Amino acid sequence: MGKKELKFNSKAIHGGQQPDVAYGAVMPPIYQTSTYAQPSPGKHKGYEYSRGANPTRAALERAVASLENADFGMAFSSGMAAIDAVMKLLGPNDEVICTRDLYGGSYRLFKGVFEKFGINFRFSEMVDMEELASQINKNTKLVWLETPTNPMMNIVDIEAVSKITKEHGLLLAVDNTFATPYLQQPLDLGADIVMHSATKYLGGHSDVIVGALAVSDEQLAEQLYFIQKSSGGICGPMDSFLTLRGIKTLHVRMQRHCENAELIAKYLENHPKIDTVYWPGFEYRPDHEVAKKQMRGFGGMISFVPKGESYADAIKIVENLKLFTLAESLGGVESLVGHPASMSHGSIPKEKRQKNGLVDGLIRLSVGIEDADDLIADLDQALN
Repeated sequence: MGKKELKFNSKAIHGGQQPDVAYGAVMPPIYQTSTYAQPSPGKHKGYEYSRGANPTRAALERAVASLENADFGMAFSSGMAAIDAVMKLLGPNDEVICTRDLYGGSYRLFKGVFEKFGINFRFSEMVDMEELASQINKNTKLVWLETPTNPMMNIVDIEAVSKITKEHGLLLAVDNTFATPYLQQPLDLGADIVMHSATKYLGGHSDVIVGALAVSDEQLAEQLYFIQKSSGGICGPMDSFLTLRGIKTLHVRMQRHCENAELIAKYLENHPKIDTVYWPGFEYRPDHEVAKKQMRGFGGMISFVPKGESYADAIKIVENLKLFTLAESLGGVESLVGHPASMSHGSIPKEKRQKNGLVDGLIRLSVGIEDADDLIADLDQALN
């Protein structure tokens, strides 16, 4: 059976991989080198200088491409470096339409960096496709979306958006960090570019900072490889190795993340001190059917608001949690808790945050793979 025919659980371990050509090492070796010997100028074994390409990074890039059913993968020094590369496909006066609910770091990069170079950013709920189409003009070049969104867990119909972008000749890029390719594969739904903060679920152990892109269009891949090499925001061989090691358990970790999150979401939904719980698995949500259609599960991320929606109540809860660690980031084996208004989304102006539903009392959980009973007991003691 060819590796392209493998099912996901096997791809996580074998996808894009083969024993090392030098000595048959089963795990890709860490090629900790900046340059490579050439017998004659311009003649080499496929590698000249590690900014352009490195065997360990190449193994990671093949693995990410395999997981996303893509033909090409690129690995970067962070998720933000990967997004930066996508934005460099654009030029002055080009416009991007983004999901209104957006990771704070993405908003900061878009508004604080790229607007200075004449790229304009507009925001859409991406629920009403007619409304989305009405925002497109002659300068629109790219639609950027998250699904589930961060931190409100809104679900965007990738296939529906892709029909709009294809009709208008636009690129569609999807931040797939929260879902991972285990739960959804945006290229199969019509996206052109998939982005990951591989720091999160792909790495899975909170020990590395890495970003990744996956595409199938050869011309688009060549443009992104050129930007990657020219701008130099690549990840090193050790980071590549650690992320590859993490990917090999992605499927089993995601199963437990999803199982634990479901139990915790239902616990929070029934707690008398909780006002609202944001989790795609609730059947009453208006986007639940879209989530069921395009995802294989509902993920390990949950946001919730205590009754009263007060900043003070949220801070008290997050400070009193013991097993959930108060920290930036998400997607590791350990459970984390964050306060988006003052942490991950602090760079978004308050009025814009609140318009999206991100009130000062909102708490975000990254549910790990510990025993669910212990996690619920920790939440219980902090809430009570």
